Amino acid sequence: MSTSCSTAIASSDAGTRRSHWPLVTVALGFVMAMLDVTVVNVALDHLQSDLSIPLSGLLWVVDGYTLTFASLLLTGGALANRYGARTIYMTGLAVFLTASLMCAIAPNGDVLIAARLAQGIGAALFMPSSLSLLSQSYPDEKERITALGIWSAIVSVAAASGPIVGGAIVATLGWRGIFWLNVPIGLLGLVMARRHLAPSPRRAQALNPVSHTLGMLALGTLAFGLIEGGNLGWSSRSIIAAFVLALFATVAFVIRECREASPIFPRDLFQDARFAATNGFGFLINLGAFGQIFLISLYVEQARGNDAWHTGLNLLPLMAMFTAGNLISARISSRLGTRIPMLFGVAAAAILCPVVVITGMRLPYDLFIPLLMAANLGVGIAIPAMTTTVMQVAGQSHANIAAAALNANRQVGTLIGVAAMGVVLHALPDWHKALPVAFGVITLAYAGAALLAGRYLGGSHR
Repeated sequence: MSTSCSTAIASSDAGTRRSHWPLVTVALGFVMAMLDVTVVNVALDHLQSDLSIPLSGLLWVVDGYTLTFASLLLTGGALANRYGARTIYMTGLAVFLTASLMCAIAPNGDVLIAARLAQGIGAALFMPSSLSLLSQSYPDEKERITALGIWSAIVSVAAASGPIVGGAIVATLGWRGIFWLNVPIGLLGLVMARRHLAPSPRRAQALNPVSHTLGMLALGTLAFGLIEGGNLGWSSRSIIAAFVLALFATVAFVIRECREASPIFPRDLFQDARFAATNGFGFLINLGAFGQIFLISLYVEQARGNDAWHTGLNLLPLMAMFTAGNLISARISSRLGTRIPMLFGVAAAAILCPVVVITGMRLPYDLFIPLLMAANLGVGIAIPAMTTTVMQVAGQSHANIAAAALNANRQVGTLIGVAAMGVVLHALPDWHKALPVAFGVITLAYAGAALLAGRYLGGSHR
């Protein structure tokens, strides 16, 4: 073999090796975010006893993070367009890392909730940028589908390992250790981003602060009403005022977006029904999936009396199914397109969850968990296909804002899903009554997602 040929092959191999680093780098931010969601769920009982946090406070610990995250995702996408995705990605990692330190040293529930709000701000900056950077690093469509599938699997591995990692940390180091975990991950992410992510192009875009403020106001007041309604009373003045203000802010946001010369959402995106439908799909799938995680976490700890370690063990197979589904999804999407895994994945979950609704607490736990594992496998198959569909519709020109919109809708789904579980548990403290009702809500979410996929996503392309 000639020297020039050997050199070319070596260079090609090195390029192949290098091509994996952007994927690993952008996955690190999501790994931190997903770990914090699942790990915190394992620690809920310890947080409640150590910091004397009531149920509404636990909801704020989980949903406070989701609230600022969802509220600022669109701002994060706009900033990524204006200042470059890599710059905003690294800024978000730094904010998230600092907020994690605040969580780790929080002396009481109020400080912890404030720090969780700050974590959401950091996540809102790096989440949309990471998907944009991923698409930028893999311009070939088939490579991008594969990369998104692997990326989703990496994220799901973090989510799946969260319960067992969190259980082990809480059992040995206490709940504060779960936030210290973000320190080495965040530092590694910053170093790798600087080394392996190419600078991103900047695009002139108005930040539109009034629309962003209206969106934040709508989500914040809605979250307050859902979380505090059980404590303050659904007919209390403050709760009614919160819901009225949420409705007003939502209507004002929509009107302003329709009239604004430079709206947050590019209008040509919404001319494609697949974009709106896939965002609705993401909202519903997160409502069901994360509502279920929160519900089962409390059920295992409170109804079955498990500690953090055994709670993690019980949640591990449920979370692992998301990962298994992600790994399967890329292969299905590359051969059949993205509609099939989206439609049949959530349809399977929508069919399996009613069994829990019908049987309630009469179903043995050893049969209860396998049913949920099968449902989660279907959801795991659907998620990467959903992400790929949005990025296909958006293209490179709208990648940042499309990623932000999808993640915002998913996080709103998470917020409402967790809050809805809290509403059910407030109203029905008896698990025999609460479990069927809660899974009824989850079933409706998955069924709605299946309807969207069947009706509007038939035109998706590979």
